[in-house]
Amino acid sequence: MEKPTNVYATGFILGALAFAVRLYKISNPDEVVFDEVHFGKFAAYYILREYYFDVHPPLAKLLLGAAGWFVGFDGQFDFENIGDSYTEHHVPYIGMRVFPAVLGSLTIPLVFAIMRECGYPTLIAAFSASLVLFDNGHVTQVRLILLDAALVFFMTMSLYSYVRFRKLRYWEFTFEWWAWMIATGVSLACTLGCKMVGLLTFATIGTAVLVDLWNLLDIRKGLSLEHVAKHFFARALGLIVVPFFVYLSFFWIHFKILTHSGTGDSFMSPAFQETLQNNEMLLNSQEIRYYDTVTMRHKDSKVFLHSHPDRYPLRYDDGRISSQGQQVTGYPFNDTNNHWQIVPTKSLPPTGRGRVVRHKDVVQLLHINTDSYLLTHDVASPLMPTNQEFTTWAVNDTTRYDDTLFEINIIEAHDGEPWKTKSGHFRLVHVPTRVSMWTHSEALPDWAFKQQEINGNKNAQERTATWFVDEIINDETGADLRNRTGTVEPKPVKQLNFFRKFFELQMLMLQHNAGLTASHPYASGPINWPFLISGISFWTHNDTQRQIYMIGNVVGWWTCVMALSIYVGIISADLLARRRGVYPIPEPLRNRLWNSTGLFFAAWAYHYFPFFLMSRQLFLHHYLPAHLASALVAGGVFNFIVSETINYPISIPGPNTRLRPRTHAELGVRSFIAVGVFVATLIAMFLYLSPLTYGTPGLDGDQVNRRRLLSTWTLHFAGK
Repeated sequence: MEKPTNVYATGFILGALAFAVRLYKISNPDEVVFDEVHFGKFAAYYILREYYFDVHPPLAKLLLGAAGWFVGFDGQFDFENIGDSYTEHHVPYIGMRVFPAVLGSLTIPLVFAIMRECGYPTLIAAFSASLVLFDNGHVTQVRLILLDAALVFFMTMSLYSYVRFRKLRYWEFTFEWWAWMIATGVSLACTLGCKMVGLLTFATIGTAVLVDLWNLLDIRKGLSLEHVAKHFFARALGLIVVPFFVYLSFFWIHFKILTHSGTGDSFMSPAFQETLQNNEMLLNSQEIRYYDTVTMRHKDSKVFLHSHPDRYPLRYDDGRISSQGQQVTGYPFNDTNNHWQIVPTKSLPPTGRGRVVRHKDVVQLLHINTDSYLLTHDVASPLMPTNQEFTTWAVNDTTRYDDTLFEINIIEAHDGEPWKTKSGHFRLVHVPTRVSMWTHSEALPDWAFKQQEINGNKNAQERTATWFVDEIINDETGADLRNRTGTVEPKPVKQLNFFRKFFELQMLMLQHNAGLTASHPYASGPINWPFLISGISFWTHNDTQRQIYMIGNVVGWWTCVMALSIYVGIISADLLARRRGVYPIPEPLRNRLWNSTGLFFAAWAYHYFPFFLMSRQLFLHHYLPAHLASALVAGGVFNFIVSETINYPISIPGPNTRLRPRTHAELGVRSFIAVGVFVATLIAMFLYLSPLTYGTPGLDGDQVNRRRLLSTWTLHFAGK
């Protein structure tokens, strides 16, 4: 039987090593590295209290902002480019990096504790912890101002808390039972609060809970339906309701801090933006009147509605015929060809409020420079045959008058609501065909100067078909009204219900997360991750030939892949054997293999396979939670290979629990030798790759080549 002092000493040593490895030369480099350009910037916004938008929930960024505030960061550094100097701008970046490094270091004792709580010997627990402790990928990721350290820490805490809760199943509804279940729920909320992939941790624990409830429902357990229902509602409270309110609290704090206008304003609805101090909508939003000349911009891509005298070609590359009409495009720069006059289709009073453009008014849009009306018709657009072409029609030709009529549909507006600059987000709906004016990111060919296509989307309510009036150029008299939106008195900040803000932000986060489909030189597919086919270049310094290349420890990752394969083989063989009436694995050992290692395998599968369904940009660091789970699986498989004995039972017996004979794991000297040799090899590989992990020292071409263990690793400064 293992002495408690030895267990605690091992956990302490692993934790101390984790801190040493992760804090070593954390000041290097003193420059912005990889995604610090994003998450350092978001931390600064919290200190400045300026609203920003990001696809991830706010908890990890709130913690980074708090760390920055604690060490004296004033938020004035922009984190604009990789390689920008921290020391030249007096940024206390070391303190900001230390916080995620601490979370990354604390993860190692948690891995050790999970294995111990599941009944594995200290040696096996140390083996699993070492796979994460000496992993170059984890070390690289947690030493920087990034989100993954918090994500992996809270995911690990969720697993640990659930294991502790499960061990108390014979002490149901006691204080400790409730405490560990609530701790599991809070940890799950924190995981989700760091990144949306926290939903995969919810799925892991949720599956385990459903299996648990299914077992409780078994009539052989002797529990009444009322008692099972009590268990169900207790778990619903602790693992659904409590996490939901904890998750809500992160956004409540987020909104309470970010009260000033910032870079994220334009992503939000006008109603949301008007809750922010110094927002442009409060300062510059003005009513639009008929015969005003305006510029209009697409809400998402920010391009201007633009036209020029050049015409669509008669025939496109795919053989389709165009109308040869005047081109209407999206143009990213200010230009007089962006000027459109709002022309009424009804009689107007000579003065007064009757000349204000309102929700659902039907108008014509006159392109000033070419003296032609905006028009769309049943002709396929250049790039999307299913959508309608937008063009213009001569102002003195009334034969196609109806095709020049458009309805102003202001988003979330009531009848008669005035149309305003900045805040009046609208859809421009063609009256005869009911298509919405829309644009997308694909550029037109050279004949349109690589500008953005404007077309008619047949889904008139398409969310991305949203535009706004950016500026009033002049009114019908031709007077310059550029100051018309600049001299108004600031309006008071408006209030908006918290849940409206919360759900609006949730929808935008999900939509924009799914929309991250642009190519990236270091993006990779999930099939490559377990095998370390490629990594990510985080940072380079040309003068000293230093670089940070995020790649895992090959020895550890490939060991985990083998362990996963062996586990699937063992489980498959066990199922086949039992189908034929053969029971090759002792029942206690089998239970450990199915329950504990099975939970770890489920965690790996849930945190890995869903990425195959995602079309967004993906990187190697997305595999880190799954890698940690695979390290736990590796420990379970190694224990199965080296010994047929286990520490059993591990659950805390209750007052009515039938006591079973207690057994203890016996590993033998060869197990210690095997682990010792393996960990030594693991450390050797970690040290060999450490110049790529720490960004120091610089390597010459031959040294870089030797560390390029796979030909697919795109290392810088390689020799020829």
